[in-house]
Amino acid sequence: MARSNLATRFLTAAVGIPAILALLYLGPPWGFALFIGVAILVGALELFGMTHDKDAPSRVIGVAITLGVFAVLWLFGADPRVLVGVMLLLPIVALFVTLARLGAIETSALRAMSMGFGPLWLGGGLGALALLRRDAGAEGPGFVVLSLALAWLSDTGAYFAGRFLGKHKLYAAVSPKKTVEGAFGGLAAAVLGAVLGHYVFVRSMPLLDGIVLAVVAGSLGQAGDLAESMIKRSFGVKDSGGIVPGHGGILDRVDALIVTGTFTYLYVLWLWPGA
Repeated sequence: MARSNLATRFLTAAVGIPAILALLYLGPPWGFALFIGVAILVGALELFGMTHDKDAPSRVIGVAITLGVFAVLWLFGADPRVLVGVMLLLPIVALFVTLARLGAIETSALRAMSMGFGPLWLGGGLGALALLRRDAGAEGPGFVVLSLALAWLSDTGAYFAGRFLGKHKLYAAVSPKKTVEGAFGGLAAAVLGAVLGHYVFVRSMPLLDGIVLAVVAGSLGQAGDLAESMIKRSFGVKDSGGIVPGHGGILDRVDALIVTGTFTYLYVLWLWPGA
């Protein structure tokens, strides 16, 4: 079963990665933004399917708010007033939506918090990839690939290091199979991805910057993976969905990418010499 699942993962990657690269390098920024928008839509359906499983209208509202956050970032992200407005208004909207769709009072606080958190986590975190593709100019596709490399190489390195070397549990209460050895293997793979990025697809990024970014984003990306596992386990769910063969749902694939993409975008925004 494990070999079959691994083969399915590789087959999915063999089909998906070239398609994503073609869209990144050959398509316009808005084309990649539409792709990200679809990923956000599916991810929001998965998230609110867990948090509001018995309330279809609230699921629709949550998905709409999440897409709205992404649209605001894409259209008005350069205006800090708009960003502050979103951050201040979103929790209030989440509370009012929960009041209108009260349901079981015992879970109302959880549902209100998820309605305020989810749109920022998905609409903002995945939305950062679309902004990265657009705002970094000619280097935009390369920085998106760097974000993907930091997340996916870290995940792959952690998987194999944990499988062959893993002895010490990393955080058994959240993810019983993850190990300390796997975490270090994932971090080493992320650093390798940053080195490749410096020499191959983001040459304007200093090597030291790439290594620091890999250590910070790679380690926190693994924490993002744990955080999504925590959410799933709290709802008794193994996979967030089944849309990606061999990988589960969208959330299962982008939990670390949300973190690495966000930190890569913040690096470009604040520290990148080419900005």
